[in-house]
Amino acid sequence: MDLPKRLLGRRTKPPPGGPAARSTEWIHQETPPPACPPGWLTGPPDFVGVGAQKAGTTWWFRLIAAHPDVHQDPDQRPELHFFDRFHARWPTDQDIERYHRHFPRPPDGLAGEKTPGYMSDYWMPRMLREAAPDTRIIILLRDPIERYRSARTHGLLSGWPDDRRTESDTFHKGLYVPQLQRLSDVFSASQTLTLQYERCVADPAGQLARTYRFLGLRDHALNEEELRRPRNETRAAKATMEPERRAVLRDLYEPDVRALTGLVPDLDLSLWPNFSDLAGT
Repeated sequence: MDLPKRLLGRRTKPPPGGPAARSTEWIHQETPPPACPPGWLTGPPDFVGVGAQKAGTTWWFRLIAAHPDVHQDPDQRPELHFFDRFHARWPTDQDIERYHRHFPRPPDGLAGEKTPGYMSDYWMPRMLREAAPDTRIIILLRDPIERYRSARTHGLLSGWPDDRRTESDTFHKGLYVPQLQRLSDVFSASQTLTLQYERCVADPAGQLARTYRFLGLRDHALNEEELRRPRNETRAAKATMEPERRAVLRDLYEPDVRALTGLVPDLDLSLWPNFSDLAGT
């Protein structure tokens, strides 16, 4: 099906009925690579934000892109979803070359993308390593129950199917340990930065400076208004959650959260309201 130009690169809602309507993922049409200005280069992304979903990745990408040495084409969405379509086949050399053309930048500049679904897609880490072996991986984690609730709210507003498959997918995206382990299997610790969404909210300047250092960027300060400007802010009321469901989620997420402290030593559980009682244990 041919889509109008205005929908290229956007998430488009599947028609009602049929198998597509039951999918938790909408169709992502691949955006054509932007033009590469004379004297600029294309190649593997210098950094990729991989998730977690509903953990501030859009906000954080925009702050990174605000650095004068980072280049983001104004007509290209930061969420490329490039590897989504390879769930059923491995990317070819031609696919990878096309991916590289999405990142034009001057010889001394950086370019990257962010797609929150990458972290939960089992096939993505090894594909990304083939396409960008030296890239740097940025991860944001959020209290898994608050992340779940935010995702449920987003799904209700966006017309996601309200079915068991969607519910299961939303839950599993909050089990961070297996997702981080898949990434650490193929990317070295020096290539990965794991941030805590709540800490970024509390200290955006400090955590952004940490991010810039991780990317090898020179110091650059943003003003307070830019640092705290909301991105993709949900104006609707958060999805309601029965006490029984919250209790189940707490019980099921707790072992993962405990194990997570071993993978992310500076994780501050006092910032996660649903697990603050585990801080220091």
